Amino acid sequence: MKKAMSTSIKAVALATLCFSGSALADKVLLKTPIAFGTHLPALGTPIKWVSERIQPISGNTIKMKVYEPGKLVAPLEILDAVSSGKVNSGYATAGYWQGKMPAAALFSAVPFGPEAPEYMAWMFYGNGLKLYQGMYDEAGYNVKVLPCAIISPETSGWFKKPIEKPEDLKGLTMRFFGLGGQVMEKLGVGTVQLPGGEIFGALEKGAIDASEFSQPAIDQRLGFHKIVKYNYFPGWHQQATMFELLINKDTWDGMEEDQQAALETLCLASMTNSIAEGEAMQFEAMQKAQEQGVELRYWNEEMLNLFESTWLEVVEEQKKDPYFAKVWADMSDFRKNYQIWESKGFLPRNN
Repeated sequence: MKKAMSTSIKAVALATLCFSGSALADKVLLKTPIAFGTHLPALGTPIKWVSERIQPISGNTIKMKVYEPGKLVAPLEILDAVSSGKVNSGYATAGYWQGKMPAAALFSAVPFGPEAPEYMAWMFYGNGLKLYQGMYDEAGYNVKVLPCAIISPETSGWFKKPIEKPEDLKGLTMRFFGLGGQVMEKLGVGTVQLPGGEIFGALEKGAIDASEFSQPAIDQRLGFHKIVKYNYFPGWHQQATMFELLINKDTWDGMEEDQQAALETLCLASMTNSIAEGEAMQFEAMQKAQEQGVELRYWNEEMLNLFESTWLEVVEEQKKDPYFAKVWADMSDFRKNYQIWESKGFLPRNN
C-alpha cells in the first residue's frame, strides 16, 4: 500500500510539473517605455491593458512596468534603447523609425492602404509578420517584434479654414505623421512631426496652421476643437494603424516557450481589444464635436484623387529602398487577391 501511495504521489508531482512549466521559469520584468500616454483611448490604453494581464496569464513569471512617454526613454529613442539593452522592451509604432528603415512605415499605416481586417490578414496569414521581423533583423536591430494593437481610420486633418481645392493647401504648416506627410509635402504643405502633447500649444501659438493626429475620441481629449473647427475625413493616410511591442532579442531568447507564447497570445488579444475599444467611442466624440461647433467634412472627389495620385508618386520614390520595394510588392499582391473577396463580400458603403 505504501509503495502504491508513493508511486501515485510521484505521478501527481510529475504531472503538476509538466502542466505548470511556467512555475519553473525564470521571472522576467519587462521595463516598457511607451510612445503614447495611457490616458489616450485605443492609442495608449492597449499596452496598459496588456501590462495588467501578463502576470496572471504567464503564471506570475512575467511582469510589465509601463513608463509614460519621456519618463524613461523618449518616444523616438525606444527602438535604439530596446535594441541596445538599455531597456528590455518598448511600445510604439514602426512609423517612427521610417527615417532609419523606409519600409517601417508600411508596418504602421499605409495611405490608401488596408483597413484593419485586411491588414491583420496580411500580417498573420500572409507574409507580413515574417517581413516585419526580417526588416529589423536585416537592419541589425536586436529586437523581437510583436504586433500588439491596431486602430481603425483616423481623421485626416484639422484646419482653420475649409480646404476645397489644391491651392488651399499651399503654404500651410501642418503636423503630419508617416508616409502621408510626404504626400502633403509634395502638395506644398510644410510638415512637422510633433508628439500629441505638443500639438495644441503649437496650434494655439500659430506655430502650425493645421494638424492630424488620431481618431476623433483621441483628438477630443487633446482639445483641438477649441482652436480649429474644420475636421476632414476620411483618413486616407491611415485607414488602420498598427502598434508594436518590441522586446530585446536576448531577453526574448532567454524566455521559456510558454512565456513567449503568453506574450504572443496576449498581444493578439490586444489587437482585438484595441480595435473594439476604438470603434466603440468614435461616434459619440464626433457628435460632441459638432455640438462644439466643429464642421465634420468629407474630402471632395478632386482632393481625394489628388491625394491618391500623389501617394503613388511617393511609392515610386520609396521603392528605391530594396526592402521597401520587397514589402510593397508582397502587400500589393496580397491586396490584389483580397480584392476579389472585398468586392463581392461586403455591402457598398455610404458616405
